[in-house]
Amino acid sequence: MPLFTSAGVGSGLDLEAIISSTLQATNQPQQAKFQRQESQYETELSALGAVKSALSKFDDVVNKLSDSNLFDKRVANLTQPESGDLIRFSSNDDSGSGSFAVEVLQLAKGSRAVSAGGSFASSDQIVNTAEGTLSFAAGDKSFDLTIAADSTLEDIRQQINDSADNFGVTANIINTGTEAKLVFNSNVSGVGNDLTVTNDNAELDALSTQAFGGGAGGMAIAVNDQATDAQIEIDGILATSSTNTFTDVIQGSTITAVKESENNETAQVEIARDREGVSKLIDEFVQSYNAVVDIMDKATAFDPKTGNSAVLNADSTMRNLKNQMVNVLTSNVDGAGDFSSLFDIGLSLNKDGKLEKNNLVRSVNEAMDQDFNAFGKIFSNENGVASRFEGLMDNYIESRGAITFREDSLTQRLDRLEEDRLDHSYRMQQLESRLREKYSGLDVMLAQMQSTQSFLSAQLGNLPGFGGKD
Repeated sequence: MPLFTSAGVGSGLDLEAIISSTLQATNQPQQAKFQRQESQYETELSALGAVKSALSKFDDVVNKLSDSNLFDKRVANLTQPESGDLIRFSSNDDSGSGSFAVEVLQLAKGSRAVSAGGSFASSDQIVNTAEGTLSFAAGDKSFDLTIAADSTLEDIRQQINDSADNFGVTANIINTGTEAKLVFNSNVSGVGNDLTVTNDNAELDALSTQAFGGGAGGMAIAVNDQATDAQIEIDGILATSSTNTFTDVIQGSTITAVKESENNETAQVEIARDREGVSKLIDEFVQSYNAVVDIMDKATAFDPKTGNSAVLNADSTMRNLKNQMVNVLTSNVDGAGDFSSLFDIGLSLNKDGKLEKNNLVRSVNEAMDQDFNAFGKIFSNENGVASRFEGLMDNYIESRGAITFREDSLTQRLDRLEEDRLDHSYRMQQLESRLREKYSGLDVMLAQMQSTQSFLSAQLGNLPGFGGKD
């Protein structure tokens, strides 16, 4: 064990200060170097991350523009008459462009059957004394219902309405004051789809459209209560449907009749390419491209007045990326009709290297008017601008891209820097141990010398002629 726990205790010298100064002189320059390196790596990593984020947003827009379906998409504008909504309308990408006037002549409806007069005195009247079966059918739909013995008219009404197998028949009882009228309403529409009700017990004939023994039953469907088709006219051409929905009457569209037209009024349908959606995406393309330019300009800036440079100034990766992006913008595209580049469809580069949605030749809207198909091919063709940008973005921001590689490399450097700090901390501990061991020996030696000096001084002081007693 050391004789002294604190350096300098034995000798009286400030050895702790000497040790501390020596450690600081060794440690501070290295710590400053670590700090400079860490700041440089983190600043560079942050700048690369900002550029990569802007490129990713740009890539999202480019991916949308590379899809040819975007330029084939149709949208429909529907104008209803003043009396209210006549139809609902939807279309898909198979729809043809055009303008159509739609008149609703007749709505589709199901049939209605009413019991014969005097059949039922009241809803409490018992209809049958023996069990039987009622069978309901309309079009291609049907269901059977077992009627228990001694069922009242109200019991049967509730049983019909509550049946889990019921395809759409509603039973109601209307009390006129002198009798109860049973009414069946079927929701199965279309000519020829009238409701039929049969039975296997003659006691149920009054509830059926066909009697058990043959012939008509007690439920009758008037002419005006028969199931009907819906009828619409499109630019004067008649179309019919067993329901109120008309599919592909106009190719790629669905029309749903809502109400019958009054005084030959029509709903106006305009089907056209989705120019508004494309124009909005072109705006996003311009904005996201310019955002990338802004971020890269900031990351590579140089101030001649101060001589200060941004962290990625003169960086070869940024320089190559800028040049390649401009090359894609100015490249020619084959197979796009009269258009061969972005500048032919109304885009241009300003003096700051940013995109603008106009040029001296034509506007974007004028290019769409001239040839919308060719306009889309500038972006979506196999060698189009969007496809080329997709490949370029892959080279920089995907898992093996240049920027991603740089980010991984900087992250590894930061990890190694942390390891270097730990190694340096260990070396400083070792240095301190050596210094303390060294100065501890010095402290002991000086303490012994001081002790010897004191002893000799005391002895000499006792000798005659050296200041001692005579």
